[in-house]
Amino acid sequence: QVQVVESGGGLAQAGGSLRLSCAASGRPGTRYAMGWFRQAPGKERVFVAHVTWSGSTTHYADSVKGRFTISRDGDKNTVYLQMNGLAPEDTGVYYCAVAEYAPATAWGATRGYDDWGQGTQVTVSS
Repeated sequence: QVQVVESGGGLAQAGGSLRLSCAASGRPGTRYAMGWFRQAPGKERVFVAHVTWSGSTTHYADSVKGRFTISRDGDKNTVYLQMNGLAPEDTGVYYCAVAEYAPATAWGATRGYDDWGQGTQVTVSS
């Protein structure tokens, strides 16, 4: 089991930026991909971004392409989500997830991840 903790959420105005961080721990020496999901009030949790263990390959939801950037720290245990050009539609709870056992082909779905953080709130005002 991997422990996952998100941070960096907060309040931003439309057009502003936020950077989320996700720290994974508990399984030294293991390799896993990581991703970000978000859940707006009254909506289902949806995919936002994904990065492989090496950090060389990324995937993004169409809704955030060109605005959000996912990256991985050199220690491989921390990922970031740089969010630029925020809009009210980006409001929601953002969850970091770890693909510990799930197949890598499921990177765009919740079933592709095994360990989840508690979420961090992102609110974008107009």
